[in-house]
Amino acid sequence: MPLDSIAADIRQVLETKRFSGSLKFDCGDAGVIVLADGTATTEDRPTDCTLTISEGNLVKLLNGKLNPMTGVMLGKLKVSGDLGVAMGLAKLLG
Repeated sequence: MPLDSIAADIRQVLETKRFSGSLKFDCGDAGVIVLADGTATTEDRPTDCTLTISEGNLVKLLNGKLNPMTGVMLGKLKVSGDLGVAMGLAKLLG
């Protein structure tokens, strides 16, 4: 699934759910998705928190097939920056 499509899906969720702070999904060469200011975009910018994850694992994370804590423990997901912002992601996924 292209990152543009994933960002569009996240934008729909952000229409009904609030997210505080700014967060970046860094998918390496595939690109980034940035959640900030009530929207999601594929334009890179500095954020409060960065989650480094493959595109495939990002899809699994957003679909509930990859538990965030398990992803961190297995090295499929790396968190840097403000962990409080990362914890807020659970509200979007839930």
